[in-house]
Amino acid sequence: MDTSVSTRGTAPATAATSAAAASLRKLYFLRFAFAAVWAGLLFATADTLGPLSAALLVVYPLFDVACAVVDARSARADGGPVRGLYVNIALSTLTAVGLAVAATSGIPAVLRVWGVWAVTAGLVQLVVGAVRRRLGGQWAMIASGAISTLAGASFFAQAGSDGATLGNLAGYAFLGGVFFLVSALRLKHPGKGA
Repeated sequence: MDTSVSTRGTAPATAATSAAAASLRKLYFLRFAFAAVWAGLLFATADTLGPLSAALLVVYPLFDVACAVVDARSARADGGPVRGLYVNIALSTLTAVGLAVAATSGIPAVLRVWGVWAVTAGLVQLVVGAVRRRLGGQWAMIASGAISTLAGASFFAQAGSDGATLGNLAGYAFLGGVFFLVSALRLKHPGKGA
């Protein structure tokens, strides 16, 4: 069922939609700030896979899990894309475990795990953004999901090349954060019409 039009006609639904947009806005600003700091830290350690970079790699999908849990609570109140968010929680949890294991094998293994995650999570983000388009600002999430899918394939390919580094993951995370910032700025404010 297309939830993009299911709440337009009623005042309680409009209030729930406004609350969901306000909650998403805060969450998206937080995600941008986290991505910017995380990308800077990873970029500084991107040439080697040491304890700090390994910890950063595992923390990123765990932060994504925490954000998806908060997002799912808000989406439930608005009749939003809860199933997609649950899929994202499962994918990110598996990725955190996969990255912890891959970090013991080297950068190519990390790039493969991250690549698979970027493809699958990108597809989920694309679908969730499409379902939420009534909130405004979701074109950035749709574009981010599509770019994530393509980037994931490139990470997987990069894993087989000589001199593979984690630097592209930092750029990927920062760009994803920028998309969250754009979406936060474009979300509808309470009282604004469709």
